[in-house]
Amino acid sequence: MINRRKTKVISIGNVKVGGDNPISVQSMCNTDTRDIKATSRQIQELADAGCEIVRVAVLNKDAGEAIKDLVKISPVPLIADIHFDYRLAIQCINNGISALRLNPGNIGKKEHTQKVVELAKQQNIPIRIGVNAGSLEKELQDADMPLYEKMVQSALGHIKILEDMDFDLIKVSLKSSDVMTTVEAYKLLSQKVDYPLHVGLTEAGTLKGGLVKSAAGIGILLAQGIGDTIRVSLTENPVEEVHAGYEILKCLGLRNRGVNFISCPTCGRTQIDLISLAKQVEERFKNYDKNITIAVMGCAVNGPGEAKHADFGIAGGIGEGYIFKKGEIIARVPEAQLLEKFEEIVINS
Repeated sequence: MINRRKTKVISIGNVKVGGDNPISVQSMCNTDTRDIKATSRQIQELADAGCEIVRVAVLNKDAGEAIKDLVKISPVPLIADIHFDYRLAIQCINNGISALRLNPGNIGKKEHTQKVVELAKQQNIPIRIGVNAGSLEKELQDADMPLYEKMVQSALGHIKILEDMDFDLIKVSLKSSDVMTTVEAYKLLSQKVDYPLHVGLTEAGTLKGGLVKSAAGIGILLAQGIGDTIRVSLTENPVEEVHAGYEILKCLGLRNRGVNFISCPTCGRTQIDLISLAKQVEERFKNYDKNITIAVMGCAVNGPGEAKHADFGIAGGIGEGYIFKKGEIIARVPEAQLLEKFEEIVINS
């Protein structure tokens, strides 16, 4: 049983973050925010996959203007990603954004930061401070201390700017592409502040490597009770980030949304194209939101018994498969018809 760290509760749109609220799964659009049609389509795809909060990049005034239409269309809260230009933050707040991601120390003049903070306070718009290891302030880059400590010092500096302006609707992230640097940064900051933390690695990589890195880093932190929202950053369709996020949470018993998919690694007894079948079954049920366990096993001799805890499963035969439920075989189906029949049985049960 994981004892989660108690954090301040903030609201991002209709999603409550922190405290005892469920750990939220986030992602970010990789479309041009100015392309409202493409961006809204991707937001919907992310929401369909279970994404609860979506971030969009706001590079200029045209992107800021698009926010007005996107928030009307979006089924989930949107966060505007802002760098340096305080006017874009103000524009996005006025256009209905649910939260901002910006570092107040990078805005420039104090009066510019004050304008953003005052408006955010009036509208109850949270601000996520996002510290990345590769873009620290110059004085911290040259400091004689471990990188994770530099990241924490950067975060504390940005937090102080907001707190000095009597603003506490804050969420913080401390991301590196290195697993243990990221872990140590979050552990240290979690001892110093009670703001909710957005957990993830940055520049984690492509699908395979990025998943391994993210699962290791995010998993370590979540297992220690650290983390209120997560994003699995991948050089891939962002929908894959959402599926990965839920898999990590399910493995740790922190969320139970969707199918728990298990399959055996194959062996010399396997007489069916198990690798292809397992991939197809996983794909068919990836957006299925019922909390069930599905198994794809290599042989009928051991499969149903080894996976008897599964709600439904397939065990391979010679050119055919056996469909089982809680370890009991309920149908014998030719391989060519197996996938369709299995889906029919699961959906209609």
